[in-house]
Amino acid sequence: MVRKTKEEAELTRRHILDAARRVFLECGVARTTLERVAAAAGVTRGAVYWHFRNKTDLFFAMREQATLPFVDRVVFDEAEADPLQGIERALREIIHIMEDQPETRETIEILSFKCEYVEDFSGLRMRTEGQLEFLDGLTAAYQRAAAKGLLRAGFDPAIVAQDTFVFVGGLIKHWLSSEPEECFRAGALDLIRTHMALRRA
Repeated sequence: MVRKTKEEAELTRRHILDAARRVFLECGVARTTLERVAAAAGVTRGAVYWHFRNKTDLFFAMREQATLPFVDRVVFDEAEADPLQGIERALREIIHIMEDQPETRETIEILSFKCEYVEDFSGLRMRTEGQLEFLDGLTAAYQRAAAKGLLRAGFDPAIVAQDTFVFVGGLIKHWLSSEPEECFRAGALDLIRTHMALRRA
């Protein structure tokens, strides 16, 4: 009986998060209220407060949920024979996540276009722990590529990693704001391929 209650509570929590994402996407974060989220979820405002202290808590929970596919799927293998190929595969996987994980895609769209980074949300302008780990992974992979003689001569692995970090961040935003037939979406994998080819020795 206790287990069933916990399972039901977790189901309600996920249902509220799904509703919040829809409301944030439709109304923007600033105009979203917990009352609107409760109505979209078909629960009482008290049920929302049972799971989340306030809108900020709900927003951060939604963002954390969206990072899970990246943690699971965007990885750098230290044993990779060709670290540059490994980086390209990781970047391609980011695009695949955007394509096949609508909840993650919608959350990133909210973070990119539907949130004003002021007051309680001002800290979101800083890079997240996950983003910093991604940058560290890129840097280490480029260092391994340099050690194997695969990185273009004269390229500093740390600077190249920062360049790729900025590239993929910009690509994601342009991918989100493009129609399916436009170059930043239809040609995203080609852009990644070219980006990596320019780094090869």
